[in-house]
Amino acid sequence: MKSKLLILSVLSLSFVMQTNTVQADPTLLPPIKQWQGKSLELVKDKSDKWQTQFEKSNMLSTPNYDQSIKYIKALAKSDKQFNLTSIGKSPQNRDIWMLIASKDGAKTPEQLQKNKKPTLFIQAGIHAGEIDGKDAGFMLLRDISKNGKGHLLDKVNLLFIPIFNVDGHERSSPHNRVNQRGPKNMGWRTTAQNINLNRDFAKADTPEMQALISTINKWQPTLYLDIHVTDGEDYQYDITYGYNGEHAYSPNISQWLDTELTPVINSELKKNGHLGGPLTFGIDNKDFGKGLFGWTASPRYSNGWGDARHLPTILIENHSLKPYFQRVLGTYVFLETVINKLATDGDALIAATEQDIKQKHKTLPLAWSADTENPEYMDFQGMEYQQATDKLTGIKYVKWTGKPKTYNKLPIFWARKPSVEVQVPEFYYVPPQHLDVIERLTNQGIQYKTLKHPLKLQVTELTAKDYSFGKVPFEGHLTADAKFDTNKVTKTLPAGTIKISTKQNLGTLVVTLLDPRAPDSYFKWGFFNQMFQQTEYIESYAMIPLAHKMLNSDAKLKQAFFDKFGEAKSKQVTEVESKKAGSLEELFAEGSDDKMKWLYQRSVYYDNQHLKYPVLFEM
Repeated sequence: MKSKLLILSVLSLSFVMQTNTVQADPTLLPPIKQWQGKSLELVKDKSDKWQTQFEKSNMLSTPNYDQSIKYIKALAKSDKQFNLTSIGKSPQNRDIWMLIASKDGAKTPEQLQKNKKPTLFIQAGIHAGEIDGKDAGFMLLRDISKNGKGHLLDKVNLLFIPIFNVDGHERSSPHNRVNQRGPKNMGWRTTAQNINLNRDFAKADTPEMQALISTINKWQPTLYLDIHVTDGEDYQYDITYGYNGEHAYSPNISQWLDTELTPVINSELKKNGHLGGPLTFGIDNKDFGKGLFGWTASPRYSNGWGDARHLPTILIENHSLKPYFQRVLGTYVFLETVINKLATDGDALIAATEQDIKQKHKTLPLAWSADTENPEYMDFQGMEYQQATDKLTGIKYVKWTGKPKTYNKLPIFWARKPSVEVQVPEFYYVPPQHLDVIERLTNQGIQYKTLKHPLKLQVTELTAKDYSFGKVPFEGHLTADAKFDTNKVTKTLPAGTIKISTKQNLGTLVVTLLDPRAPDSYFKWGFFNQMFQQTEYIESYAMIPLAHKMLNSDAKLKQAFFDKFGEAKSKQVTEVESKKAGSLEELFAEGSDDKMKWLYQRSVYYDNQHLKYPVLFEM
């Protein structure tokens, strides 16, 4: 045994020396010290028939799509515990493959759920250049099947998507991610449609995301791991990760992740030569000492979406400035640790999830801001840096030295202070003409009923004001923002309207998608922008006599008109009744368009749907 470890150690050192040379231009990135950890013993040499392409390349590169799928198909064919299924097709017609690993060789969701074991869902390559999870997953599955780690399936099922963004994976180049140390060939961040899949969980525009959501709805995993690589500040942590805290929608899940899982992960990473840390961001990238910002993700992101639907979800962000082989091995340790924890304590996580699903709320926060009054403190394992000014461009920047530095009692300001909070209705009503929204609600797994006959009832209607739109398209959408007036109205809803109860398992997700004040609501993403269009107008020859009639017959309207447009014209207006229609031209002499619009909006001829949010609330 000792001789085997010695061989592995020598072999590992060779890998370390070679991988430290991996980057097209090392002068662009901060200096780095050689790394060697116990997890290097996981690497198999050429004597192993099932050595991965990553290992064959001396851990310098990652296999392309065809090579990757060939490997996982061969692995699945060789072991009855493994089965492969395509969850869907990409826009460029590539299959998105998922491996199912279970002791009983389950092939369907029903078969998997029948064994009543917790299921870990692992997804890699949502940003295809951030592909650490694929190569770590291949090594781990190989070892489960061939190298004595079959016990990992004794009490846990696995679902593994090695490449989620399959089209972006094949847009590969050594120049795709200048801030990242390897692999030599990195995929592209967005899909073939130039959509960022990790902004698509709520709106679900892409066929890839629609397939993923359907898969999660069918297979019902216990815990979801979304594996990324982050960049930004330099620090000692090679594996950072995060999830929404106890202040958000799934406090019992969050507590389990905090108290039960996180300490075990960090301990195992440390034993293997890695350093696990929280997913945080510097408040000021030119002054790290000001502290860190802790994020609460909205449902456009995997961890925010998982929080809203009470699916335990961890966003793993390996550090881009650490060598590729180090990140892959750290990911392996992370995955194995989570499997072992689910085997011993998965029932507790399932119970916590059920508690969060059962909780009902009269109000819900939709967004959070930094809690500046109550920071948390930690000894942050960072890097030394210098504030520098480039002589050529005059640009001020941070120059990382590569030397470790501990920032004692560094404050972390978590975004946990509710900034938007709303009352939760009993029901939402979505008109039948909004097919794209209804399709997305269906894909999300949200339950609803369809009205078979017209229904008259009192509802809450929101009217937009102070509205604005994004200056440029974002993720393929012209986003919208507005404030709203709220009114109780009686409406007759047409047959085909869908009625959505908030008292369902995905009730919190419903609120985040249909309340227009939520940051990732369908309103904010621009699915209801047609409500801002005015399609019927009035000409001045009709508006002039109409203005006469309205002002002369409604004293309250006349007073509101004066209050709105000031007293400058008050003497003229008091004589309106005795003047002819044409004399209103004098009244409208200044700002006449605004005044005409104001009166028209209060006439019976105005479009009564203009600026009305089409989704109605029953409180």
